[in-house]
Amino acid sequence: MSEQRTEARKAVCVIAWPAGHSRSPLIHNYWIKQNGLDAEYRREAVPPEKFPEFIKNLRANGYVGANVTLPHKQVALKLTEPDERARAVGAANCLWYDDGHLRSTNTDVEGFLANLDATTPGWDRGLESAVVLGAGGGARAVVYALLRREVQRVYVINRTIARAKELQKKFGARVVPASWDEIGGLLGGAGLLVNTTSLGMVGQPPLEINLRCPASLVVADLVYDPLETKLLAAARERGLRTADGLGMLLHQAVRGFELWFGIRPQVTAELRALVEADLGVKPKPAVEEKVMASERPKKARRNKQRG
Repeated sequence: MSEQRTEARKAVCVIAWPAGHSRSPLIHNYWIKQNGLDAEYRREAVPPEKFPEFIKNLRANGYVGANVTLPHKQVALKLTEPDERARAVGAANCLWYDDGHLRSTNTDVEGFLANLDATTPGWDRGLESAVVLGAGGGARAVVYALLRREVQRVYVINRTIARAKELQKKFGARVVPASWDEIGGLLGGAGLLVNTTSLGMVGQPPLEINLRCPASLVVADLVYDPLETKLLAAARERGLRTADGLGMLLHQAVRGFELWFGIRPQVTAELRALVEADLGVKPKPAVEEKVMASERPKKARRNKQRG
């Protein structure tokens, strides 16, 4: 009986090297349980030299699809049938079977946009210029997303200017390579700043930026561990609107789940709190305030009775 159940059960995985840090199993298994599905989402630690063979046997290994993350996103593009978005970005992070074909897409694009739309509504209204830090896979998805939202000028800042120029060559003249010492001047006229580098991540050097900018600047960071990076903390101190990397992680997971299981899940406060707890984030003081507020009516009633 157990073998029959295993065959019927749908399995999906995240393929990475290493894979232990991924929060994707926490997210997708939450949705699986919420929807009462006979399914499981797993981690697969696959080194680069074994990745092509693993993908070739993905279905034979019992999987109906997968997420792909570092360092496999660009190789996955070559080993699957990518859609227009994955080809445009130059990296694939979501795989699924369609009529026997292993197809791929890039959900970082919609994850980035959906997170900004949810946390900083109206961020793209009249947005003429944005500054993107980094020129890797995350930056490619962000630049593609911004161009789709009709941002007129996207400045790409990278320590190696040649990599920033590669993005200009790929996406066109609206992408402008720039150097790190130009950040201060560019922020003065930008409506959005996005960090796609690993700077500020746990175990990495902090991202040091002087946020001399208009009060309307929106600051987004793709890093989600720590949840509040030094960049986001500095932005909030200045009263700027922000979007953290956890929101993008949650929203980019939505389409993959829908492709694999035919159900479009919701990003909820409960799910976010679950992942925050796994990241070691303490509950917000607002919980204590609600408790205090709930005690006030009791005191009022006692006063009324005494009167």
